[in-house]
Amino acid sequence: MKALLKILTSAVLAFGFAYQVSATPVDTYQFKNAANQEHAMQLARSLRCPQCQNQDIVDSNSPVAKDLRMEVYKMVDAGKSDSEIIEFMTSRYGEFVLYKPRLETKTYILWLGPVALLLFGALVAFIFIRKQRSHAEKPAELSAEEKQQLAELLKQHK
Repeated sequence: MKALLKILTSAVLAFGFAYQVSATPVDTYQFKNAANQEHAMQLARSLRCPQCQNQDIVDSNSPVAKDLRMEVYKMVDAGKSDSEIIEFMTSRYGEFVLYKPRLETKTYILWLGPVALLLFGALVAFIFIRKQRSHAEKPAELSAEEKQQLAELLKQHK
């Protein structure tokens, strides 16, 4: 009986720990309606936590993320547009807070860098393959001295 109790206790603790690790923070903010709640959650998922840097503000447990979530929730309920909320967040935390940075002169390298690297890699591969083919197709020409040595070797083996 004690063994069964230990197993059940261990299972409950393991399940509780696993659930706690995968759970997202629960906010007690009361939205005016379900549409505002859905919109606020979607908008909050597009904003990066300034402290965690690899999570959106919905998934982050940091105090900064909690404050930002509440701010987004309040602004959505107040009827602010997405652009107004994003402008507020970027003015406060910079472009870093956006998961998808805007296409501006200072972000061209973020948007065009991967394409440029891909084109550069394709060019290098093209040049490498072209050189390999040109070396493989050309038979090596023998010098006059090498031709004479070859002729002598052939005479010896006849």
